[in-house]
Amino acid sequence: MSRRAEIADAAISTLARDGMRGLTHRAVDRAAGLPEGSASYYFRTRQALLQATVERLAELDSTDMAPGTGMPPGTGLPAPSGQDLDAFAAAAARIVESWLTSGRERQLARYELALEATRRPELRQALVASGATIRAMVASQFAAAGVRQPGQRAADFVAFLDGLLFDQIAGAGARELTSADLRAAIRALLASVTGCRDDGAT
Repeated sequence: MSRRAEIADAAISTLARDGMRGLTHRAVDRAAGLPEGSASYYFRTRQALLQATVERLAELDSTDMAPGTGMPPGTGLPAPSGQDLDAFAAAAARIVESWLTSGRERQLARYELALEATRRPELRQALVASGATIRAMVASQFAAAGVRQPGQRAADFVAFLDGLLFDQIAGAGARELTSADLRAAIRALLASVTGCRDDGAT
């Protein structure tokens, strides 16, 4: 892992634990266990540190979703080879479950960044760019499965998944979804968004 990635990971942890107000170069140095001044050496401004954090989140998410390379093992989306959407739904459910558990810290950091982005246009641009990468990955899966308008359907699907994640982590809903609940919810969501029936027809 590069020093830049190490610092960005520490920034994610700091955001999740202390919020945007707690994100300082000095706090990130402490979280990373690095000498004071390390974070500011690599990222001179707060905006540079925020930008690096957004890019690191996108990198980690893309790794989770990449076919055959997801972490933990088995969480990546299936390769785009014309498969039906059942395998995609099962893989997506595993990814979401990992983001609700081992990856929860990343989601909390993302929410902090999203709120800050409403006041910082340059940060908003970085978030939109990182989100486009994830949507493109989903769109490629939808296209391989023969879904019509895969780009638009992927955008809808990711938006709905974002809502599911938020509800489970920070929303007002009291119900905690099990693994089976997640699989069923995501399969139903896929059927609604893509127009594919449970038998795989469109």
